Amino acid sequence: MSLSISYQDAVRYRLWVNRLAERLPAGAYMEAARYGLQDAAPRDALVALHARVAGCEPGAWEAPGLIQTYSPRCAVYVLPEVDFGVFTIGRMPLDPIERTGIDEKADRICRDLAGAEHRGGRGPELRGSCGSGRLALRWTTSALYVREVPRPEIDFWEAHLELCRRHVQAFGPTTVEAFAWWAGLSKPDATEVWSKLADELMPVDLEGRQGWIRTEDEDAVRSAPEVTGVRFLAAPDLRLFGQDRHGLFIAPGLKPRIHLHDTFHPNGLMLDGKLVGTWGRRKGSVDVRAVKPLSPGAREAIEAEALSMPIPGASMSVAITEL
Repeated sequence: MSLSISYQDAVRYRLWVNRLAERLPAGAYMEAARYGLQDAAPRDALVALHARVAGCEPGAWEAPGLIQTYSPRCAVYVLPEVDFGVFTIGRMPLDPIERTGIDEKADRICRDLAGAEHRGGRGPELRGSCGSGRLALRWTTSALYVREVPRPEIDFWEAHLELCRRHVQAFGPTTVEAFAWWAGLSKPDATEVWSKLADELMPVDLEGRQGWIRTEDEDAVRSAPEVTGVRFLAAPDLRLFGQDRHGLFIAPGLKPRIHLHDTFHPNGLMLDGKLVGTWGRRKGSVDVRAVKPLSPGAREAIEAEALSMPIPGASMSVAITEL
């Protein structure tokens, strides 16, 4: 291997490429959602946009240019509309018989919709058929709506290759196992897609374990800047810190890095590039648990960041407990 990096090197790079090191200009929501923003818990994607974009607005999750669907791992995601095909067609199985089954499910749902947006989750059939690229969602946190959209005009293989490129760029160093999990592909399918990008990838030693990055990202991995400031991270972004059984790669597995995480505090408080606590929210009330005493300046910055969350219709408040 020509490159050996530390865990902190990997985290700095992932935070930088995922736009969590320095906020994008106001309104740059499509760029912020380049790798997809999971909206599993109410308004996770909005919190993720707020962490990435200056002046984030309460309605940012449905800003022009964004779209929602079950992609790429059967949770609601906010995506750039121009990349809809990458995150749908790109996770279709390689077996044509399996793809036919998915298209048949999508046909049935589209017939039922009859050109209108309908309320209702429709269960596993909807989740399984979103890979067709013909169904878009709108999740308001109180209800899920589904509508038919034109199938994306993207080559089947190019969609898969670009999805793999996005994964490696966003989560590198990474592995084919992590790609399979994240993309919702079987291990054989993920391996075949991965193999077609072999000329674009380079191995990296990460704390004694082999991962991969895009060759063109080598300089960025080597020189990712130190991260400063406060960010309230939604739970899905914690994977950037590594949650597999070794605590290095994004998945599979769920190895917590902060002992204070619980069902009400599933999210992460990041200060200067490091996780220093957890947080939860009930409407506009943000409850923070810090792992150690905070300096007055840090506490003030954390309070300001919490109060700036653009939660729709909520008056924000914050409580901080130092443990």
